[in-house]
Amino acid sequence: MSKDKAGTKTIAQNRKARHDYHIEQVFEAGIALTGTEIKSVRASRVQLKDSFARVQDGELLLYNVHISPYEQGNRYNHEPERTRKLLMKRLEILKLNGMIRERGYSLVPLSIYLKGGWAKVELALVKGKKNYDKREDLKKKDAAREVERALRERQKV
Repeated sequence: MSKDKAGTKTIAQNRKARHDYHIEQVFEAGIALTGTEIKSVRASRVQLKDSFARVQDGELLLYNVHISPYEQGNRYNHEPERTRKLLMKRLEILKLNGMIRERGYSLVPLSIYLKGGWAKVELALVKGKKNYDKREDLKKKDAAREVERALRERQKV
């Protein structure tokens, strides 16, 4: 949980998504939540592992996001992994649906955050990486880390 730019507070991130997918485009969508769900989100009790989004009957739906039950909730508590509706403009949803169907992309949530009191999801249009792509990314990261380490060593001397 961290404070970002202009009143946004990151609640949960899907770090594995950046490792497993090529991110083509990023979108912002609102989430339709119940009362106990938003209280759990504000308490950072969210997990994005293995979650994805899909367009169904003209609506954008979010699957497999685990929002833990609210501790002070009573019998009105929510189902932890229920399907949740994402809020976007209709034209954006139709555009996403076309890209997913024609080009073989997927929709994966990168993060959930609070913006001005409202819960938002950062959705990414992604394509899966092959194993050799993942190894190349790791090599690039290691090389960059080595360069930074060498620069720091030079500055110390």
